[in-house]
Amino acid sequence: MNFFKKIFGFIWAVWGLILFALTSLIVWVPLAFTNSQPEPKRTYTFIHIARWWMGLYLPLIGCPLRIKGRENFKAGENYVVVCNHNSLMDVPVSYPGIPGGNKTIAKAEMAKTPVFGIIYQRGSVLVDRKSDASRKDSFSKMKSVLDLGLHMCIYPEGTRNKTKEPLAPFHDGAFKLSIDSGKSIIPALMFYTKTVLPADKGFYLWPHRLHFHFLPPVSPKGETVQSLRQKVFDQMKEYYTTHQP
Repeated sequence: MNFFKKIFGFIWAVWGLILFALTSLIVWVPLAFTNSQPEPKRTYTFIHIARWWMGLYLPLIGCPLRIKGRENFKAGENYVVVCNHNSLMDVPVSYPGIPGGNKTIAKAEMAKTPVFGIIYQRGSVLVDRKSDASRKDSFSKMKSVLDLGLHMCIYPEGTRNKTKEPLAPFHDGAFKLSIDSGKSIIPALMFYTKTVLPADKGFYLWPHRLHFHFLPPVSPKGETVQSLRQKVFDQMKEYYTTHQP
């Protein structure tokens, strides 16, 4: 049974890759016309394109997305959105799934990918994790994103969680950003992205419904970086273990 599952996962990955490449080319066309737009209008235009793209792509690979908790985003407010990170599928889910305009902190090396790299850059604040200067510069850029009225999406685990725990330990960046900017944090949890695109199976894709849940905002008022980090970590871990669909 495992053998046939591996074969199907490989074949489905081929289908997913072909479909991703074809739809990327289609998306690139309207994206080219947004180059002259100022921010944040350019990001709002791109988010509409990305939602259309993933709204088509995810169901076609057997991974329709169900979102819960949109009401936690209050009109006229923007947030630091903190997401768990299990899979390379997380960015295609989180970016269009977050209500309103947003950018995601992302690895600079992915921007070198042909065609997709241009799309990737448009929705991201890029950081080279090996460079102290790049990390410091990315923090300033994330504050600028918030100043534009956009949400800033961060994966505080830093990289994909390959442990058996619900969450890997959090880094401080998202919580320092929240305190420095005064913006509340919205904890967010994705379910089954690890099932769809596991980190340990190479070229493999498995169809499964995806879930993306937003929790109520957490204010940084009166908090330290450490206390805010621990509060959000505890809330997300408890929710993940008790509310997994």
